[in-house]
Amino acid sequence: MSSVPLSILDLTPIPRGGTPREALAHCVDLARHAETWGYKRFWLAEHHNMTGIASAATAIVIGHVAAQTQSIRVGAGGIMLPNHAPLMVAEAFGTLETLFPGRIDLGLGRAPGTDQATAQALRRTLNSDPDAFPRDVVELLAYFRPVKEGQRVQAVPGAGLDVPVWILGSSLFGAQLAAALGLPYAFASHFAPAQLMQAAEIYRERFQPSEHLETPYFMAALNVFAADTQEEARYLMSSMQQAFINLRTGKPGPLPPPVENLEERLEPHERQILEHTMSCSVVGTPETVRKGLEDFAARTGADELMTTGQIFDHEKRLRSFEIAAAAANI
Repeated sequence: MSSVPLSILDLTPIPRGGTPREALAHCVDLARHAETWGYKRFWLAEHHNMTGIASAATAIVIGHVAAQTQSIRVGAGGIMLPNHAPLMVAEAFGTLETLFPGRIDLGLGRAPGTDQATAQALRRTLNSDPDAFPRDVVELLAYFRPVKEGQRVQAVPGAGLDVPVWILGSSLFGAQLAAALGLPYAFASHFAPAQLMQAAEIYRERFQPSEHLETPYFMAALNVFAADTQEEARYLMSSMQQAFINLRTGKPGPLPPPVENLEERLEPHERQILEHTMSCSVVGTPETVRKGLEDFAARTGADELMTTGQIFDHEKRLRSFEIAAAAANI
């Protein structure tokens, strides 16, 4: 595992009874620890109208985290491009790269990151063109290139800066786009694992070398819940299991506290939800986590693993990521 970098996707969870301010403080604390433990990246994601997630203003949180760390790469996993004009994204991440040179990543997704009513509040319209996302990605990439003579619109800051752009996805569409544009690709297998292996194969087979990347670079995500005992790890995981069930049944909210023996109480449809969404998960003791990470890396052939895990107690969350780092020997 020492040859496969490990990174963190932090959804900045707001636990039940907690506040966004506390969640953002915990986010920074986790990033500082992740830096000392050897994680390569610390990514945040854009979600809106979610009372359990504090990273809606993703670029602002990225800047906050980068300002309070020293070397770890900080980025978006991701920015939901349909919610934004490409120029504004280029300016925001051009500014971040100017402030924190060599440390900023920009991952792009095509989902709204929210429900339809909120998407309309963000965009003012839900009229969409199926070709808009690829076209917007190409436009955004162009803003990071050096300014050409006669170019009327440019990103300031942004033009001429080396901001790595990733394509994020949970289906085959993103794999094809990343391959065609010669960009790194990250698959959201931590909540949508169904097409993981097929997407990885398509991405590698169809990859076209580009000015951005000579060879394919594939990242796969998985949930990690690590503790000193198997029983404690499963107990910690129950918060995220409840959160997934609540989200998929239309009842999202703050991250619930863990409960004992959750799986014994699940209804059949709830069990089915978890079997689908959380099949890419490693849960258990340091040795179990070490083997799980090794097996997942070998199965996917991933160049990098993105770990995540919403745990109710912040100290337990820190301990889980610390165990994972030690287990991976990063």
